[in-house]
Amino acid sequence: MARRARALLLLADHHSYAEVTAATGWTSATIVKWKARFLADRLRGVWGPHQGSRPTTAVEARVLAWTHKTPPDGATHWSTRTLATRLKLSHTMVARIWKRAGLQPHRLERYMRSTDPDFETKAGDFIGLYLPPPLHAVVFCVDEKTAIQALDRRDPILPLWPGRAERHD
Repeated sequence: MARRARALLLLADHHSYAEVTAATGWTSATIVKWKARFLADRLRGVWGPHQGSRPTTAVEARVLAWTHKTPPDGATHWSTRTLATRLKLSHTMVARIWKRAGLQPHRLERYMRSTDPDFETKAGDFIGLYLPPPLHAVVFCVDEKTAIQALDRRDPILPLWPGRAERHD
């Protein structure tokens, strides 16, 4: 807005297009466009054309309801484009709705809970090897394969919620 106003004021003071281009960093075609809009609509023309529509509450509710459903193609979560295609909306509208609702379906958090009664003692011994490590210590870590995903989960998945990522146990 400030750059548009500056360009129009410079033109009103009879500066050349070269001077206005140097002052605003715009091309002369852009300056001509905003001058024409100002001459046609005065101050309303400086605001520029409509920049998209705000979705109705019904559309927002439909997008949020579908976001909580599992995608039919076997995907782990909806993307803005797949959900927009499904609901026949633009992907930017889906992204804006998710942003306003604080949803991030691509994020998920995992946590593990040990049932071992001696877990705290073992964890303390293990962490003690790293901070600070004993002199001449060699630490070997044997763990599950990181690329293997659990086929069945013991507890249900905690769903996506505004301000909270989906959580797996």
